[in-house]
Amino acid sequence: MQAPYSQEQLNAIAHRAHTLYDNTIRAQVEPEHIGEFLAVDVESGDYELDSEALAATQRVRGRRPDGVFFLLRVGYPAAYSLGGYMSRESS
Repeated sequence: MQAPYSQEQLNAIAHRAHTLYDNTIRAQVEPEHIGEFLAVDVESGDYELDSEALAATQRVRGRRPDGVFFLLRVGYPAAYSLGGYMSRESS
C-alpha cells in the first residue's frame, strides 16, 4: 500500500499550516486558547479549536470534507510529545 502523500508533500503541508498559523491564526487564538488543539485545513485556512484533537478535526472536516488537515497545539511546538514533557514556545 502506497502512502497518500510523499515526504515532500507532507513537508509542504506542515510548512503551509505553520505559515497560516504564524501569519493569520496566532493573533486570534493566543493567549486565550493555550494548550488547545487546533485543526487547520491548509487549503482554505479554516480551523477549529478544542481541548480534544479529534473533536477539533471532526468539526473542521464537517465543513471541509475534502480538505487537507494539520493538527497543532496552541502555544507549543508540537501537538504531542513522545515521553517527557512539552515546553511552551517563546513568543
